[in-house]
Amino acid sequence: MNILEMCDWEAAAVPLEATVEQAIRTMLDRQVGAVAVIDENRRVAGVFTERDLLRLSLGEHELRKIPVRQVMTAPVEMATRATTAGEALATMVERHYRHLPIVDDNGQLLGMLSIRNLLQARIDTLTHQLDQVRLVVR
Repeated sequence: MNILEMCDWEAAAVPLEATVEQAIRTMLDRQVGAVAVIDENRRVAGVFTERDLLRLSLGEHELRKIPVRQVMTAPVEMATRATTAGEALATMVERHYRHLPIVDDNGQLLGMLSIRNLLQARIDTLTHQLDQVRLVVR
C-alpha cells in the first residue's frame, strides 16, 4: 500500500485567503489536526496545525480576521507518491511532525498523511499477520 492510499479520502485544505477561523472550522469538521494551505493552483503553500493554533492562543488575537497565511507553518516538508511509508514515518519522527502533505511533481496537493494513518496501516498489517499465524497454529 502506498502512502496516498493510507490518507483520508480527501485532504483537508483551505485556500491561502482563508482566515484562521475557517481553518479551525475545517479541522473540526474533518476531525483532523492540520489542514494544508493551498494556492489557486492547489499547490501547497504551508500547513496550519494544532501547534500553530496553540502559538496563537498565547496572544490576544481575533481569529475571525487573521489570515491563515500569516500564521501557517511554511515552508513545509512534503512527500510524493514515491515516498515510502517508512521514509514518511522517519521524516515525521525525526522532525516531530504529525502531518505530511503529499504532492505531485508540480507541488499540487494529493493528500495529507497523518501519523494516525501510518499507525493504523501498521496495526492492520500486524493484525492480518497475527490472524495468519493463528490459522497455521490451529
